[in-house]
Amino acid sequence: MGLHVINEAKRCLNCKKPMCREGCPIHTPIPQMIAAFLNGNLDEAGEMLFENNPLSLVCSLICNHENQCEGHCVLGKKGAPVQISSIEHYISDTYFDKLNLPVAPKNGIKAGIIGSGPAGITIAILLAQKGYDITLFESRDQIGGVLRYGIPEFRLPKTILDRYKKELLSLGIKIRPNTAIGASIGVDDMFRDGYKALFIGTGVWKPNSLGIKGETLGNVHYGIHYLVNPDAYNLGDNVTVIGAGNAAMDVARTVLRHGSRNVTVFSRSDKVAASSREMQYAKFDGVDFEYCKAPVEITDEGVIFCDTAQGEDGHFHEVEGSEQLYPSDSVIICISQGPRNRIVSTTHGIEVSQRGLVITDEHGNTTREGVFASGDVVKGAKTVVEAVAYSKQVADAMDEYMQGLVREGKA
Repeated sequence: MGLHVINEAKRCLNCKKPMCREGCPIHTPIPQMIAAFLNGNLDEAGEMLFENNPLSLVCSLICNHENQCEGHCVLGKKGAPVQISSIEHYISDTYFDKLNLPVAPKNGIKAGIIGSGPAGITIAILLAQKGYDITLFESRDQIGGVLRYGIPEFRLPKTILDRYKKELLSLGIKIRPNTAIGASIGVDDMFRDGYKALFIGTGVWKPNSLGIKGETLGNVHYGIHYLVNPDAYNLGDNVTVIGAGNAAMDVARTVLRHGSRNVTVFSRSDKVAASSREMQYAKFDGVDFEYCKAPVEITDEGVIFCDTAQGEDGHFHEVEGSEQLYPSDSVIICISQGPRNRIVSTTHGIEVSQRGLVITDEHGNTTREGVFASGDVVKGAKTVVEAVAYSKQVADAMDEYMQGLVREGKA
């Protein structure tokens, strides 16, 4: 691994205008990081990575590199791009346990972080570094949100999240597991208890439904639920996956790893929404694909699909009279998801869009003073690195807001 990474690093052209950095949503200083690494300064390279992106170790594994940094590498135009992801992972993994993040003296101001997914972890770290007293509230028993409960082990080892938990605790961050805000305690209670600012980063855990007959049958499941604990499901040998995004690839590959023999992904159009790399991995694992198929009805024997054809408007429409049963033991629906409304429904003053997403301004301010939000609960299901990039801005806005309270004598 080390030799491969060194050879890849030596291929970097150190471009004056690094397109790889332009392609990265969080603008990782890639040429500088690689140069420091090649000069024998791995710690310096690691500092660059984590100062820019607190979730560098995670992003090095799960980012859509082929469309981002590596997809913009100039060497990729005529050959193979530099494998930036491998270099970043080697550096961030090696350096992580040496992390010694600078922390300002404690200022005695409390801030609450609701949700410990990518956005919540990022903001907790950044505000703790600024001296705030941070409590992280997680509705499940372990931190990580979608990183732990929505991404398979073979893509993101859970041990990485355990290492992050250790780092959070070392920064003085308090963690309250199994605490769902909006149930026994709510936002109003938190303000009552002295929190000066709150952050909502609860993600999107409510699966979208197809709205077709048969969706309540016992052989039907939702992908976002399945990935939380695949061992809880008995799916049989033949499984149908409806939907063709990256989450569907994760589900299909996980199903095969848990004993099912045949897994078929059905796409409504003539291609998949997943990245080509994730699709290729799925094919290598043995996943089959069916294109231009729309589900009409789910039965105990499988799913009735009809053909689709692309119309003049560019959309794929159902072809009348083409219905056909595709037998399977179980069906898993993976057509994205939206937010639960527990916090919003129990809190006055936080407005949401028609899709149920929390409405914020460009700095993450919600419609209630002192409450901020970012990540999927604001943007919908996006990439981890996009959530981190936006959350860095929100952390600055929260800091500015709380320092304003100090100047006004309210904190």
